[in-house]
Amino acid sequence: MTDIMTPQQRHRCMSRIRSRNTKPELKVRQWLWQHGYRYRLCVKGVPGKPDIVMRKYRTAIFVNGCFWHGHDVETQNFADPQIINSECCKIPQTNREFWVNKIRRNQERDQQNYQILQENGWQVIVLWECQLKASLLEDTMRQVEVALQDNYLRTFSHKAKTYILVDEENLPMAAEDNIEYN
Repeated sequence: MTDIMTPQQRHRCMSRIRSRNTKPELKVRQWLWQHGYRYRLCVKGVPGKPDIVMRKYRTAIFVNGCFWHGHDVETQNFADPQIINSECCKIPQTNREFWVNKIRRNQERDQQNYQILQENGWQVIVLWECQLKASLLEDTMRQVEVALQDNYLRTFSHKAKTYILVDEENLPMAAEDNIEYN
């Protein structure tokens, strides 16, 4: 199939695509904010430039576009269109080698960034554009919420204390105070 736009029209369309404040990213941010989760954007000290950084949960959230990051796309054999395309990501037929190489580089860079973050003790959550459709948004975000709470408990469970009520005054005491109970 040939492109129905002139090269100038195609250039104009492609130049309007943003990397920040995309609609899927705004959906995630709005859901998190409405449910009491606070986050930061554009944090320079976190590798990989995640879309959303939640320091309290030691979590970096990436909201990836299915096309730009090659969701479920195998980019090793770009000559076979059956292998490459997935349900939500269709590689263009025109200039196919360029697009496959671009998506492959994006995937490799993403994997490096995720690995660096995980080595530094960060949890990485990757959300795909197709997971944020209206019918799937709530389920997807509930899974994110579970992952955040799980990571929070794993990260800060060593700081938790067990309290035991003392019979005399019913005051809580830390169990680690080595009090003997009869």
